[in-house]
Formats: sequence, structure tokens, C-alpha cells
Amino acid sequence: MTSTSHSHLADPESPRRTTLSFDTPSGERRTTPARLAPRESRRDPRLPQLIRSGILDDKAQSCVQVWLTTADAANPAARALLDRETGNALCLHRVFREPPNASLFPRIIGHELDTPEPYLLYEPPRGFPAARTHVMSATDLRPLARGLMQALSLLDGQDLVPLGISPGTVLWDGTSLQLWGLEAMIRTGRPRIRWGRTPYCSPEQRRAEGLTDPRDGVWSAAQVLYQLVTGRPGPADRAPADLASHRVLAETLRGAFAPLARDRPTPAALLDLLEPGASGRLALDAPADESRPHREAFEQTLRLKRQAPAAEPHDERDGAAAGEVVCPYCLENIQLDLGSLFVTDSRMQYQPLNPSGIANPLRRQDIMRGAVQKCTADPDFPEHFIPVPYLTYGKPLTIAMVGQSSTGKSHLLTQMIAAITDGGLEPFGLQWQSVNPAQHARFVRERVQPLRDGQVLDHTSGVGLDGFARFVESLLITDARGQVRPVAFFDLGGEDLVRTDSALRFLLGVDAMVFVVDPALALPLPQLDHAREHLGLAVNRDGDLAFATVLDRLPKNGPYLDVAAAMVLGKADLLRFQPPVDRWLGEAPPTALDPALSHEESADVYALLRRLAGQAWLRPFDTIRRCTLHVSSATGGQEAEGRYPAGSGPRRVLEPLLSLLAMHGLIDVPGGAEAFAVGKAPALEAVPLSDASDSPREETM
Repeated sequence: MTSTSHSHLADPESPRRTTLSFDTPSGERRTTPARLAPRESRRDPRLPQLIRSGILDDKAQSCVQVWLTTADAANPAARALLDRETGNALCLHRVFREPPNASLFPRIIGHELDTPEPYLLYEPPRGFPAARTHVMSATDLRPLARGLMQALSLLDGQDLVPLGISPGTVLWDGTSLQLWGLEAMIRTGRPRIRWGRTPYCSPEQRRAEGLTDPRDGVWSAAQVLYQLVTGRPGPADRAPADLASHRVLAETLRGAFAPLARDRPTPAALLDLLEPGASGRLALDAPADESRPHREAFEQTLRLKRQAPAAEPHDERDGAAAGEVVCPYCLENIQLDLGSLFVTDSRMQYQPLNPSGIANPLRRQDIMRGAVQKCTADPDFPEHFIPVPYLTYGKPLTIAMVGQSSTGKSHLLTQMIAAITDGGLEPFGLQWQSVNPAQHARFVRERVQPLRDGQVLDHTSGVGLDGFARFVESLLITDARGQVRPVAFFDLGGEDLVRTDSALRFLLGVDAMVFVVDPALALPLPQLDHAREHLGLAVNRDGDLAFATVLDRLPKNGPYLDVAAAMVLGKADLLRFQPPVDRWLGEAPPTALDPALSHEESADVYALLRRLAGQAWLRPFDTIRRCTLHVSSATGGQEAEGRYPAGSGPRRVLEPLLSLLAMHGLIDVPGGAEAFAVGKAPALEAVPLSDASDSPREETM
């Protein structure tokens, strides 16, 4: 926040009267008449956010609104910046609610982001930017330095690194400090980005080298303190030559000007120099980890899975020897019949095809790729045709999406396939082709393009004939070894699952399942009440009925179901400021599958669902032996009047599919597919069960 941010905080003249409706930090919805100042300014000329003062009339509460114009909000990067600021403000409010720590940071009043002009509201800033002070006395400098290091230490405890510390974001009221610039705080260990001004940004940050480190903020703080003592900025890449002549700085900033972060002291170390033992007292004030017992339950569940006998290994291409596959429409077994082939003519009418008359092998291959076979396996089923490539590459890998109709699984599946066609599988050594080019083009035209343009998709039965197991799309996936496998996607409608038994045979042959959890149905959080009201939903503590129906019908050949599965906490944008969802939505798209990272995400999602939703929502994970858990958002935000205001911005839509492909051997992962699915057993766990029961050490795990 620059000095211009505070020039208009007096009572607004001729205020603009409006009504604001926003989410409070507690998650409740607040609607109030408001008066907003007609004057506005930019906190930073390089950033899109505008700022103006106002009064919320329901409580006569002064506020500062940070907002984006409709034009700026159309830029995803600008929205992401406001999202990041809001997430950081909510995190600090959640963790540091009480003084004295709470006073170190801006206090958020509320936010409304899924709107054409998104905004957040703060309490008015306390104090004035240090940029207004030419030289500060040693009497004031020491408490300011202590407050600054205390703020950095608290941020370090939340894995946040402030990139924008400068004389414009450090506010001082004569007795205490308030640190602004929440839009420029990112997680420890993320790639550095160029941010801030010289000399306040560290040399590594200025070059965008390496990963963010808490000691990046130490450099920035040292530069601010140096300017407050001397009245001039310091060097951009080294310690000031006259540092030793300023006793307070020399005593406090030992090594803080080192060009490399690893050579600088931590914020806690500097804080202890200013106030011995202060960092330890901060650690004692840290909130308890509410997720710990639930993460332990996750590890115990995995341990039991590892100790259970695995199902008999089977060839992934079983069924190919007989040449039979399951028709994706009528769900009967069929095989290639050269006497039942057709191609479409210029009028899109089916004409019989006799491939025996095509001598040229290249032309024959090309024609056969666009050909279809009429399926007659079920004479009572409406006429339907199967793409020939679906029948010629062995047993397809069938993936079924499971969940109630409101879960957003159709949007998720659309974005998942769109990510594939955008090349999302290439970093993992996989290539793709459409099974049928015309069918794929129709899917892109009718589903992918409208969703990308910000339209809300209708609840449809997908591409193909209406029916219970709705066939959506199929692709040919080539793995790193050159083996080709058809992958077919189905959408299992929640209502149909409850009222029909026609899918029993289909479920017997399903290879993989994606269970989509709707947070509005599962999580009794107040911030989801607005979404529930909009969608006409209520929290269901008994879990998704569609999950239970499918799990009860799947074949069981041991203590666990052996179908590969992924549980997805969908619509995660509704929870994008809720830990641990905020962390995973901020992760960069992977370029390799990391079993440790997958394990960590699964543990986080399991703990969140177990703590807030209850065990019923975890039945797929508890019942299926090979199951991972994921966070995903198909749209990146909520709809408004049938559209997504910022367009659809999918996040982490491909990760569940990558997990399923790894479990089926299409992607090689360290430790193998089995270890990826159920985790790697610790050495102690390898003790045979008969012996482990007598082991006192085993009981301590």
C-alpha cells in the first residue's frame, strides 16, 4: 500500500450509495447499505486493484474497499491477484484473531469475488506508511523493527513469504506496526516471481531465481530499516558500506544483507536479537492442529489396506483374446464384425463399407478409423453405432464418473478431456487420438468450447444415446512403450443409479471410478450456505447415495473392492480459501507423478472430509483398496446469471485421471503402481501379521 492509498480516507464527499452483499470471515453472508467515496486511487500504479474508503451503514462501520473494474476483472491474472490477497487476509484472520498478533496485519471485513466487479473490504489502515518518514529516531526504530520481525516470524509459521515489503507497505502509528501488501505474499517453496522495487526486493527475487524463502522478507525488512535510519535507500545487492556506523542496524541486521537467502538469518533469529525468547513465545501461541487425529486415521486405513491380501493379478488386456469389448451404449459384449461396417457420406447418412475391397493399407487404415460398426447385440435397444478403433485395440479402459446430478461431475469430465486434448498427458509420456474424429469434434463443439467461453453447461446425457450408463467420449491413449489403449468415459447419473438395476452388468466390467464429492452437500461450513441456497441443496451427513449404490453393486473378491478409484473434492473454488484446499489449488500443474505429494494430498482431503463431513462421505476410500483423493475445480468460480463472470478457469482437473492411469500401468511411477495406490510400507510394517500382533512396538504406530 503506497502513500496515495491513505490520501482519501477522510469522510467521503457526495458518496455513492449502494448495497453490498459479501461473505464475512466467519463464512456468514452480510448485506448492508453502503456509502462509497467517489474518489478512488491505485495502491500501486503497476497493479490493477483500485481502493476507496466507505461506510457500511448497518453498523456505521468505516471500511476500505479494494476492487477491480469489470474490464480489469476480465483479466484472469488480475482476478488471481485479488484472490490471493483475499486468501492471505482470511488466513491471517483465522490464525491471528487476538491481539497483539492480530494488530500486525490488515483486518478483513468481507469479500465478494464471484461477481463482475469483485472486491474485498478491510478495516481502515492503522498508521501511515513509513515512506512518509524521512528519518526515524532510534527510540521508534527498535519497536518498529521488533514488530516487523514479529510479523515475518508469524508469516513464516504459516509458510507465507511477503514479497512486497517496502516503505509503502510498512505502516507505523507511533507505537506499533501494521504490515500491508497481502497481495504479494506467496507460499514458501514456490518459484520466485519478480515483484517489488529495488532495493527492497531481494537480489534473487529480482532475478526470479530459485524458490521463495522466509529470508527473502528479511532482506526487504533490512532495506526498509536502513532507509528509515539514513533517509536513503541501500545498495540493491549487498550490505551498505556504512552499516557499521549505525549501531542499532549493525546490532540487529547481522547478515540480513547477504546476497543469498541461505546466508541470511531467519526472522525468528532476528526477533530474538531484538527481544530474547520472543520467537519461542510466538511458537507457544500457535493454534493446535485439528487435522492430526484424522490424518492418523488415514494412515491407519492405508496400513490395513497394505496388510490385506491383494487381489489376483490380471492382464489389463483380458477380453482382447476373445475380441470382445463392452458396447458403450447397450452395455452388451460385442466384437469386430467386418460385415457390419458403415461410413458416413456427404449427407451424413450411413453407407455400408466393405473393407476387403480396399487394397492400399494406408488408405484402408484411414477409412477404418472413421468407420463405425452397427451393434446388434441387444435387438430391443435403439439403433446405435460403435467406432471401429474402439473394437480393435483390445479391452478398453472404462472410467465412470459417479455422483449426484448437482456435483459438477459433467463439468469436471468435460474439462478433464479438454486438458487431454490440450496436451496435458504429454509430460507423462502419453499421446492421444480421438477414437472417432467426428464424435470428438462434436464433443468439443457442444461441450468444451461453450464451457471455456464461460457458459454453464446443461445437465445432459452426454454424447450418445440416452441411458443409465451415459457414454461421453473415448480416446486412444498411447503409453511410453508404444502400447495403445482405448479409454472410455461414462457419466453415471445419480438419480438413475437410485431407481434402476440396469447397470449391474456394466459395473461388473468397470475398470476405474471417479467419485465426485460436492462440498455443498458434504461440508456444514457457513461459507457454503449461500451456494446451498442458490442450488437448493442441504447438507447430507449420510454421504452421497450414488456412492453407496455403486459400491454395493461392485464385485468384491476380498476384504476390499479392487477397482481403481479416485475421490475428488469438486467445486473446490467454493473452498479456495479453506485450508488445506487453498494449498492444493495453488499448486502448479505437475509434470511428473510424485507418490509422496499424492499421498500428502490424499491425507489432507481425507482429514478434511472426516473432520467436517463425517465417515460416510469417505466410504469409497474405506471400501476400495486402490483409491486416491484429490482437490479439483472445473470452473474456478461460481456462476452468475448462467455464466462464469471470469470465464471458466479449471484447476487440477487432470490429476484424478493421472492417478487412475498410473494405477492401471499406463504411467510409470516410482515404487510401482501398487505402492502409488496404497503407500509404501515402513520397515516395521513388514513384520508378518501373526508376529506383529505380539509386538509391543507395533502397537505404538
